Amino acid sequence: MKSIRDWIFPQLVSKSLVSSRPLSGSDSFFNEELLDEEFDDQGSARTASLVALPDASHISNNNQDNQHNPSLQQVSVEDSYGFLHRSDKRDMDQLAKIEDLYVKIFRLLQRLGQSQDNLLVAKVLYRINLATLIRAGELDLKRVNLVSNRAKTVAAEQEAAGLPELDFSFRILVLGKTGVGKSATINSIYDQVKTMTDAFQPATDRIQEVVGMVNGIKITVIDTPGLLPYSSSNVRRNKKILLSVKRFIKKSPPDIVLYFERLDVINMSYSNFPLLKLITEVFGTAIWFNTILVMTHSSSALPEGPNGYPVRYESYVTQCTNLVQHHIHQAASDSGLEIPVLLVENHPQCKKDVTGEKVLPNGQVWKSQCLLLCVCTKVLGDVNKLLNFQDSIELGPVPTIRLPSLPHLLSSLLRRRSISSSNGMDDEIGESLLLDIEEEDEYDQLPPIRILTKSQFERLTNSQRKDYLDELDYREILYLKKQLKEEFKKRMENRLSKEENLANDNNYGQQVPPETIMLPDMAVPPSFDSDCPVHRYRCVVTGDQWLVRPVLDPQGMDHDVGFDGINLETAVEINRNVLASVTGQVSKDKQNFNIQMESAAAFADPRGPTYCVGLDVQSSGRDMIYTVHSNTKLRSLKHNTADCGLSFTTFEKKYCVGAKIEDTIAVGKRLKFVVNAGRMWSPALVAHGGSFEATLRGSEYPARNDNVSLTMTILSFNKEMVLGAGLRSEFQLSRSLRVSFNADLNSRKMGQVCIKTSSSEHLQIALVAAFTMFRAIVRRMANESSMEALEGG
Repeated sequence: MKSIRDWIFPQLVSKSLVSSRPLSGSDSFFNEELLDEEFDDQGSARTASLVALPDASHISNNNQDNQHNPSLQQVSVEDSYGFLHRSDKRDMDQLAKIEDLYVKIFRLLQRLGQSQDNLLVAKVLYRINLATLIRAGELDLKRVNLVSNRAKTVAAEQEAAGLPELDFSFRILVLGKTGVGKSATINSIYDQVKTMTDAFQPATDRIQEVVGMVNGIKITVIDTPGLLPYSSSNVRRNKKILLSVKRFIKKSPPDIVLYFERLDVINMSYSNFPLLKLITEVFGTAIWFNTILVMTHSSSALPEGPNGYPVRYESYVTQCTNLVQHHIHQAASDSGLEIPVLLVENHPQCKKDVTGEKVLPNGQVWKSQCLLLCVCTKVLGDVNKLLNFQDSIELGPVPTIRLPSLPHLLSSLLRRRSISSSNGMDDEIGESLLLDIEEEDEYDQLPPIRILTKSQFERLTNSQRKDYLDELDYREILYLKKQLKEEFKKRMENRLSKEENLANDNNYGQQVPPETIMLPDMAVPPSFDSDCPVHRYRCVVTGDQWLVRPVLDPQGMDHDVGFDGINLETAVEINRNVLASVTGQVSKDKQNFNIQMESAAAFADPRGPTYCVGLDVQSSGRDMIYTVHSNTKLRSLKHNTADCGLSFTTFEKKYCVGAKIEDTIAVGKRLKFVVNAGRMWSPALVAHGGSFEATLRGSEYPARNDNVSLTMTILSFNKEMVLGAGLRSEFQLSRSLRVSFNADLNSRKMGQVCIKTSSSEHLQIALVAAFTMFRAIVRRMANESSMEALEGG
């Protein structure tokens, strides 16, 4: 038979007992040290906790649901072996305190009229007993069981005699929008008017503490002003309220947080995410550890279903609470968070039982359930503090880094890669120039033109100006084509001369060093402070092929210089048929180091095929993703190019293998068709995809890169197929304005439209800036007028 220790720790390793939503009564998000800290952008926070309270939204006094839910939060521990080596005296002290806490629990259950067979109570007692066993060790198994059994007898005797007085209290913080019933719920808990209520306007205008006794329990409720519905004009007021609440609870933190929502106003258009996100930003994500979701107006009339009859109460409550919790998950960036739900009804005509307690439509007495949830939360926090459980559990985005998705890797494989030569000329441009290399140069045949001065140009008529500018544009395009042709001819002549020298001399002599060009001296600033950072950019100019540029980041670590990384590019011809290129970017801040690099080497066989191999490196957290890819191009026809490739991606101990085929057909110099298909598979998953692309270039290509491209894609992954279409265009709208247009749409009804413009006219740039500033000023004035109206009212 397994010992208790042999059984507990395999469960802990398998995460079956690990709590995903710890709930600590006293040492969570209201700790003073945590309040002084700023949480990171992801909203993650760390807190110590023992157990989490089960979701009690469907647990009634009649124990309607007795099925154990394995997804409920379990015990969370750290370094449980360490307790086995502690002294017996300390063990006895802790067991004595646990026994006193057991006595309080059983006395409270008697006062609340709750049975130990209640599902919520049974789960809480089980987890406390399990946590005590882990801390006490296997040798104290009998002693722990005796403590629990003896506490039941002692609690019954003390409660019957009424001595000693029960020393148990807790503090509650209430949050929610105005008009949801926070003050009315407080009055219902105390069965007397403690706070003023108003059905037509906010009744609470300041933070106040409400203290009272309920069933011999001292309850302190921190009533807060209601938050306004989210809008740009209410953000400042809501944040001001939350910050004042944060300062108020700093000295005496609450044990439980009640977040209020109205059940009768929630529908499919409900969206309270901005307000929940603001609460998370102010208090930190740990606020949701101790939160109970309170749904008021729970006895309101139910809406009609599709059949014309009212929907079932249980299904309606489940749908509404799931919707609210979904928004809480988004605000906390943790989909595994489970928050207990409490249904509340404060209307005077609410149905009551024989004792006068208000009863919900599902037969639940909500007040006793509320007190039970609060008591369990407080008890679990005390046990957690007593047993010194220091297991830090992080709420927020899961930090575990996973392997990149197969569709992403497949799209990267299908992406066309072109290697630029050392002079920056792409293969496609060279092919286009090769088609018209034999054509007669038109630029040399043009008659000379007289360049007008500014005054002469202004004296021309509109039609003459248009004809003059058109002539200049036409000559500019012809001149650019002539330059590209001459550069391409020079490149081919150099290659032929090298081949002749190699054939004659069989000597690989050294390359002639490039001609040294003297750069003008840079003006040194009068000082070297942060106002004159020009000196930081001085560097030694070398004659190599590396191009180094800074990566600008105004919000980065170095605010003086304005960049946090560098970008490196190079392309070099190793010999007559081998070309290599490297492109990379390195950035570094105070915490993370990121690197992205793409390197490739190509061998062009004079007989036709071109072979390429490359290595891509990308950082992902503290790990690296390596991708090795290779492809072969076969030019069987003059206007047809076939391509096939392989890739191998490794990350940690996982790997993915991909393969693709591609065919390119060129119709003249302007029209091109590309079709490809590929497959990417890992040991468990497979992704298939392909695309068809048609590109029409402008008549001035390659002098100007005007083009229109239509793309159709298909992707099949995990038994799901997605179709997509994209339209991309880049053209010159006028002589000083260029426009780039991108549009994408897929079968999931998701897409995007992007329009970019670039202009060299000062008037157009000034108009864009003026419009942006005018819009910001109008928005700011509207916000200020709304704030003044609220403050005046």
